Amino acid sequence: MTRTATDDGSRLRPLPLDGAALPVRAGQVVHAGRRLGDLVTRRPEGITGHQWSSATREEFDHVVCTADTGRPLFAVVLGAPAPPGSARQRAERMRDAVCAAVDLPVLRIESPTLRSATHGPRIVGYVIDARAYAGPSAGQDGDGYDGAVAFRDIVGRLPDGRTGPVNDLGALTRAAVVDAYVSRRLADPIVRGLHVRWQDGAAEGWSWVEVRPGRCLVERVTVREHRFWCGVDAARLAEDLATVAVGDRLRALEADEPPLVDRAELRQEIRGLRARRDELVGGFAFDHLCVD
Repeated sequence: MTRTATDDGSRLRPLPLDGAALPVRAGQVVHAGRRLGDLVTRRPEGITGHQWSSATREEFDHVVCTADTGRPLFAVVLGAPAPPGSARQRAERMRDAVCAAVDLPVLRIESPTLRSATHGPRIVGYVIDARAYAGPSAGQDGDGYDGAVAFRDIVGRLPDGRTGPVNDLGALTRAAVVDAYVSRRLADPIVRGLHVRWQDGAAEGWSWVEVRPGRCLVERVTVREHRFWCGVDAARLAEDLATVAVGDRLRALEADEPPLVDRAELRQEIRGLRARRDELVGGFAFDHLCVD
């Protein structure tokens, strides 16, 4: 029997398990394409009628629920960031206000390249596994159990036969870049990157590869954890996801070369990031990338 949302005082409505949901993983199931209105039973206090009407129409790319009760655990939004001051940004803020009021955690991943249908299931599965590995006692101040190897740092056999971190989402891209360099399709075999966390809570990751001498393909991803923890450091996750995006764009390199950034221009942008170190949590750890 499916519980109602009022059984435990929650405003979140359980989602029934259906054929469209992804298979159960770590006791959790993933539903795709659900509106906020599908998850919330009634307008919470402090939310205006206009906010409620706008927010409930907003759609999540994925909603993760407990497999046994269908109770929503967290929601995921994946896609390009909304333009500043746009109607879409205002709608997202209203959605965030309702989610905060009903205590629904949200993981938001902003990328101009990554897409829900293509990348979403893998990313959500990764986060579920990372959180399960860390265990219920871990939180935002830790990356797994005390004294244990963090999920991202578990070493094993990689797809190309080398030994390395098996939970590096960018591992396939790194191997593909080496192959492309060997076949003389790229100017450099190394995927470079950086990651930072802003004081407002957003985590940002950059990744790039030199495609032509002095010309780089660059990807940036922002990860925002709203009352949520990914099970791994969000900044490192953002950099790994940026590397995944680099790999996607490299696959279309021969058919349609993407816009490239001059290496000197990229270095200047990194210096600009370094100049804002006071706005970063833990400062800036990539001074070596600012050297000519």
